[in-house]
Amino acid sequence: MSDASPEPPVQHSRKVRVALLFGGRSGEHGVSAATAAGVMKAIDQDKYDVVPVGITREGQWVLTSGDASRWELTAGGLAEVTPESGKELVGLPDLGEVDVVFPLLHGPFGEDGTVQGMLEVAGMRYVGAGVLASAVGMDKQYMKLVFAGHGLPVGPYVVVQPREWEQHRAEVVDRVLELKFPVFVKPARAGSSLGVTRVDDVGALADAIEEARFHDPKVLVEQGIEGREIECAVLGGRAGGPPRASVAGEVVVDHEAAAFYDFEEKYLSGSHSRTEAPADLPDEVGERVRELAIRAFEAVGAEGLSRVDVFVTPEGEVVLNEINTMPGFTPISMYPKLWAASGLPYSELIDELIQLALERPTGLR
Repeated sequence: MSDASPEPPVQHSRKVRVALLFGGRSGEHGVSAATAAGVMKAIDQDKYDVVPVGITREGQWVLTSGDASRWELTAGGLAEVTPESGKELVGLPDLGEVDVVFPLLHGPFGEDGTVQGMLEVAGMRYVGAGVLASAVGMDKQYMKLVFAGHGLPVGPYVVVQPREWEQHRAEVVDRVLELKFPVFVKPARAGSSLGVTRVDDVGALADAIEEARFHDPKVLVEQGIEGREIECAVLGGRAGGPPRASVAGEVVVDHEAAAFYDFEEKYLSGSHSRTEAPADLPDEVGERVRELAIRAFEAVGAEGLSRVDVFVTPEGEVVLNEINTMPGFTPISMYPKLWAASGLPYSELIDELIQLALERPTGLR
């Protein structure tokens, strides 16, 4: 009979060795590099021995420079990991002894459970959600099904499968027409607003779906929800305790200049939007946002960290939009800003996430 007992938490007489994984094969490669730069600058070097591992767009692993400036977002745009960025690694054993892996990967092939599965098989501790929660959180179709199955409020939507669009396009359009315009067309398994288009009439629908399909063959069409875009950060509980929710924050967009909070606004210009933490909400609405954020975290079985995005309607109703199991994590990203506003600064947040990962046993849990 096999021994499925989990390993106990790690005890250390030296600095904890942390491997940072960043870059990756998704369209959010550059965002991931910027996230890694922020963590490299803020992590406590006296407490942690950092091993920076970049992953190229082709999937090659490279032991890179720990110079954060190499990976920071600059006026020239986002950085990229290439084979020339450092020493090529053949496999996990090339990393040497590592106590915890911090996957700073956004999007498919990193945030979706693929890397988490590899780390589980290798028996390595890591920051963040496990295989199932990562996969559910990445695929917006199944995310919404899980939310609805737990009685959580979600807005109307239509899923467009590859075969449906290629063979039965008119039927897809008919289903979308059951929603109210405007609708938002987006890849089902991507983040950072990549491939997302606001559509105000049926004439622009086909082009929007094709744009989303460039990033993912499966597409989601969501009915627009009138209301404020509110976000809440969730941290796993220590020593088996319940998850913790931050104050709520708000993304405020000048809709006369920008249709929505897209990739350009999030990472490159930001000239037509701002984030506020905490958001100016009635106390009961803020508590409802925090409650739903924790319930969403628990519904997908998340661990470590997640950011939960909701809409608050003019009537005060809170509707879930999505959960991100590896949210943007640069110093100016909403997740760390929300925790800073809640009394947990960026460097201490990084430490808390690593400690959560070290505390969590490997194996089934």
